[in-house]
Amino acid sequence: MTDDAYLVLLDHADGPLGVPPAAVGELACMDTPAVRAWLDAQGVTAASPRLRLLPPEETAAVPEGAERLPVPLGAEELSRLRGELAPPALARVEEELLAYRSCTHGRDELLTRALAAGVPAHRIAELTGEDLVTVKAAAR
Repeated sequence: MTDDAYLVLLDHADGPLGVPPAAVGELACMDTPAVRAWLDAQGVTAASPRLRLLPPEETAAVPEGAERLPVPLGAEELSRLRGELAPPALARVEEELLAYRSCTHGRDELLTRALAAGVPAHRIAELTGEDLVTVKAAAR
């Protein structure tokens, strides 16, 4: 297995492998000279229906002899790619988990700031839904 995702040019546009890069949203790698040169060499554009993007764990499924190019994806880009490949129900749960992560990011710092500003611990617990013990622990 490789750590890179792959751009793959399939023989047929109706293949079930990967997703069109545009489905993932804006990708930094698509604007690199290497990708542009590869697309030019293949005689296709980034919008070609035969062009697919695969995450690292799916690259073993690339057909033998298919034109392919390894591309590095950032963590957010890779997460979006995997979300596009997941069944809809799973993708919805993953979106909820990402929303949860973004809501809780910086939680301890916020609790500490609130305590330092003079908000009573019991009020912080009431406003955040956090356990009072957790709020008081942020003061340490």
